[in-house]
Amino acid sequence: MNKLMRPTAAAMAASFALALSTASLAVHAHGGAKPQHGGVVQTASDLSFELVAQGTGAALYIVDHGKPADAGKFGGKLTVLHGAEKSEAEFKAAGSNKLEATVTLGKGAKAVATLQLPGGKSTTVRFSFK
Repeated sequence: MNKLMRPTAAAMAASFALALSTASLAVHAHGGAKPQHGGVVQTASDLSFELVAQGTGAALYIVDHGKPADAGKFGGKLTVLHGAEKSEAEFKAAGSNKLEATVTLGKGAKAVATLQLPGGKSTTVRFSFK
């Protein structure tokens, strides 16, 4: 290699910084991992799901690439394990991107949402409440 073809340290650093910034954009393109409603967030099937304990049960918010997904196009059930106790309830649409199930979520509970997605596919999303 001659002197003209060798990358300088500044060029290499700039290239590395560009690669890092592009990688962080790709992570945020599929929805953030930060809860928007005070719940627990998980990602599955290219969607973000936030499970929130509420007075009458549980709410599941669905976000598709940063935009609310149409909850009316989803179906499924929520299974909650709390120690030796197990409860299940069907999800019902309750707003633009919100599904609700009548189960009790509490500290130490583990929940599994089994969902039918638009287009006939299904997915399973697991949550833990600490």
